[in-house]
Amino acid sequence: MTEAAPIIALEGVSKRFSKPLDAAAKLANMLGARMREEVVRAVDSVDLQVREGEVVGLVGESGCGKSTLGRIVAGIHAPSDGRVLYRGQDTTTLHGGAARRAALAVQMIFQDPFASLNPRLRVSEIIGEAPRVHGIVKRSETDAYVDDMMRRVGLDPSYRRRYPHQFSGGQRQRIGIARALAVKPEFIVCDEAVAALDVSIQAQVLNLFMRLREEFGLTYLFISHDLGVVEHLSDRVVIMYLGRVVESCTTEELFLRPNHPYTRALLSEVPRIEARHKQFEPVKGEIPSPLDPPPGCHFHPRCPHAMPRCRVEAPALREIAAGHHSACHLNDMA
Repeated sequence: MTEAAPIIALEGVSKRFSKPLDAAAKLANMLGARMREEVVRAVDSVDLQVREGEVVGLVGESGCGKSTLGRIVAGIHAPSDGRVLYRGQDTTTLHGGAARRAALAVQMIFQDPFASLNPRLRVSEIIGEAPRVHGIVKRSETDAYVDDMMRRVGLDPSYRRRYPHQFSGGQRQRIGIARALAVKPEFIVCDEAVAALDVSIQAQVLNLFMRLREEFGLTYLFISHDLGVVEHLSDRVVIMYLGRVVESCTTEELFLRPNHPYTRALLSEVPRIEARHKQFEPVKGEIPSPLDPPPGCHFHPRCPHAMPRCRVEAPALREIAAGHHSACHLNDMA
């Protein structure tokens, strides 16, 4: 793949969610309880670049912040700190037509295809409303445009008058894909887009993603907890743990030479034919609460190689080989 400028870049992006104190807690504080509002640091100072035409897999356990990061990329959440750049421009400084183009250029496909579709709208309205409102197609051309989008994702246009509940899970996900494609995006965030589907349907939808990538020249951020899926789909993989990026490199490099202990633990869980007699075990321990993350390296309570330094100092994400970045103090000892 030829080197290209990033279509999306995140610079020091963080996202915090706060739960203010209710009246009872405020009253308790007046009596000396010293209660504080709860703050979840879902994303913690993340730098990320995605080049045009690339498929980047974003991987981590549930609760690591990958979906929140995807929503920031898609413009659904505003970052608490840092910047999101679209083709080198800060999205918060864009106005008018430039802001509209940037918003339409990045679309998101969600994990639950039923919850993400309006049950009161017919498929023709779900797919056709946005392109009509934004002037992508004329009102008189909308029906033909919707039919074309449905064909491209493998749906029969004769079903255009049906409601979401009249479709299977795989068909509903295809409706979500058609809705995203209808505004002619350049970049699609796929948030666990096949996790809720049967295995046989997963393969069909993944093949559809790859075909649409070639057909429309799309760029993907593919969020998943399944490294086995990501291996066959992505050009590059980014590993997240408790809001931080801990490793990033090409897919081939990650599977051949994983560096971070967390990445190695995740890879040990991927089923392999050559390791069919192996007893698979999950990563030891549970992911800590983002309300009270461990100091230093967030992974140190579960890491078999943890040192005293890991408990007090957060390792920086740095390049350990060409295009391979990792955040681990063990690299300082190599």
